[in-house]
Amino acid sequence: MVMAGRLSHKTAIVTGAASGIGLATALRLLSDGANVVMADLPAALTLDFRSRWHGEARMSLLECDVTRDADIDAACAHAIAKFGKIDIVVNNAGAMIFKPLLGLTRADWLSQLDVNLVGPAMFIRSAFARMANGGAIVNVASVHARQTTANVAAYAAAKAGLDSLTRSASIEGRARGIRVNAVLPGAIDTPLLRSSPNIESGVETIDPADLGTPEQVSAAIAFLVSDEAGFISGASFTVDGGRLARL
Repeated sequence: MVMAGRLSHKTAIVTGAASGIGLATALRLLSDGANVVMADLPAALTLDFRSRWHGEARMSLLECDVTRDADIDAACAHAIAKFGKIDIVVNNAGAMIFKPLLGLTRADWLSQLDVNLVGPAMFIRSAFARMANGGAIVNVASVHARQTTANVAAYAAAKAGLDSLTRSASIEGRARGIRVNAVLPGAIDTPLLRSSPNIESGVETIDPADLGTPEQVSAAIAFLVSDEAGFISGASFTVDGGRLARL
């Protein structure tokens, strides 16, 4: 059951917010009473998408590339200028490439690390400098951080790093009551999953019973950023319908 208003008077930034888990999370936090900055790449924030949220006072759309420190700092500054503070950050923006290890170049590795690990790290850095005491950060990692498949080594390694970063950040945020947790989604019905060459080729198969929705992941995120999760920090929540438990 959604507890209406449990995030009232709080301000959240959600990266990669134009689709999939990011969009579901932004809408869930909005429904729970938060002000929400939806941050995503310019190409994702189309005119049609922007028109859907025109006039929503508690929602702000912002162009942000998480591989650019200036964009990250600008997103944090925008949240404060628009809504007065930052209470919540959801590091959801991500990218995935599909290549065997022999085909991965240094540029491939660096691009995957930049989006999936360094970007969230820089967002945490920027948020720590600005957010209110008692804030909450959730990093969207992946079950690939724990168990993985062929042809996604760079992505899996970056998400494993993000899982580890969550624990380190929780230690450093504790003095100010800033909680940092992670969710590890499994197979979620998003554009990223549907475009996966591993799925299309049959390298990876998914039982329909193991396919989750973005809204199911967003529910876990909404709990972790709420006061109900006030004694949870440095934790990683697997949201995969129990699929990992059976692998």
